[in-house]
Amino acid sequence: MQTETYYAASARDTAPYPPLTGEISVDIAIIGGGLTGVNAALELTQRGYRVALLEAERIGWGATGRNGGQVTGSLSGDEALTKHLRKTRGSAAEDFVWGLRWRGHEIIRERVARYGIDCDLRHGHLHTAYKPAHMAELRATCDEAQRRGMGDDVALLDTGRVHELLETPLYHGGLLNRRNMHLHTLDLCRGEARAAAGQGAQVFEGSPVTEIIHGQRPVVVTAAGRVNADTVLLAGNAYHRLERSKMAGKLFPASLANLTTKPLPEAEARAINPQNLAVYDTRFILDYYRMTADNRLMFGGGANYSGKASPDIAAELRPSLERTFPRLRGVGIEFAWSGQAGIVPNRVPQLGRLSPNVFYAQGYSGHGIATSHIVAEIMAEAIAGTMERFDIFASVPHLRNPLGERAGQTMLALGMWYYRMREMVG
Repeated sequence: MQTETYYAASARDTAPYPPLTGEISVDIAIIGGGLTGVNAALELTQRGYRVALLEAERIGWGATGRNGGQVTGSLSGDEALTKHLRKTRGSAAEDFVWGLRWRGHEIIRERVARYGIDCDLRHGHLHTAYKPAHMAELRATCDEAQRRGMGDDVALLDTGRVHELLETPLYHGGLLNRRNMHLHTLDLCRGEARAAAGQGAQVFEGSPVTEIIHGQRPVVVTAAGRVNADTVLLAGNAYHRLERSKMAGKLFPASLANLTTKPLPEAEARAINPQNLAVYDTRFILDYYRMTADNRLMFGGGANYSGKASPDIAAELRPSLERTFPRLRGVGIEFAWSGQAGIVPNRVPQLGRLSPNVFYAQGYSGHGIATSHIVAEIMAEAIAGTMERFDIFASVPHLRNPLGERAGQTMLALGMWYYRMREMVG
């Protein structure tokens, strides 16, 4: 079994970008070549700014190229954000958050169409009820969606209908959503990076940033170069170790595991998932899966909140895969990998400033594909001088663990263990 990710092995755009050497001057320096950094670069170049994007590894190397590829309207921290906004916006808070839920979808569809990005984009998602009691949550979501004009996009399904769509003994109903999507997330990100470069952004790979020198014109330092900029955006999420005096204890990495099977025969692929839907269930610590364009089952689940990668991801996930699809007992697994998601205790993405001209954005808590596109747009607006949406997120209070990251990681792991045990006995 290979240790390379499926996304990296199947990526269409593999042409590298050069490392930074020497000294350059730009308007905006962006640190982190995942979906947030790449889309902020694209947004800002479209506005006419000179942008340099620095990535320590390859574009999309981190969580962007390691996730489950599902684009859903489940905005990270939506309930906490709504509660916070009610204090100042009253009933308008719900409208604001609902609009954010779907903005990422709009941006992605526009990017794919405008720049001709080939990323296996497909519509269709099923949120499945793992227990009968979970149907109440799905029914409420469906009612809200229909009230807001999504009646053609959503449908509440009973057990029998779910089992027509998935060949599985699990689940007690589900919510079908045709607006949600799934895709090859690394192809999306690299396509967007290529679009940013085409608009004039300077993109550098193999250029880990070692220091940010704050000042009237901050300087971003790498081993072989320097970027002088008017503004810096730190978009490294769980992978960077910069600015620890200010950033430590705000975000906790969780190792999320994923695998893909060997390609399945067409008949078998259509038997287990005839409408090619992306799926996740209603548990707090859930399973998620979908079919790839070449008929593999991509399956992810659980979460390791210790901050350490699992030693044998395939062995860890196989029981859940085979319980979900008994037909696939003994199926060959060709790729298995993990990625670091940035977890925030209240799940609301953290947007803020380290100094007047050094911004940061992080913490999507497992909802990164759509949320990163939304956040990138908000950060570009803020850098360009329109602060309204940025200020909303920046005003949300966030806990910072004073005991250090290791203690915080332990507390988070214990909390997740509690939820796992409660779901098992509940």
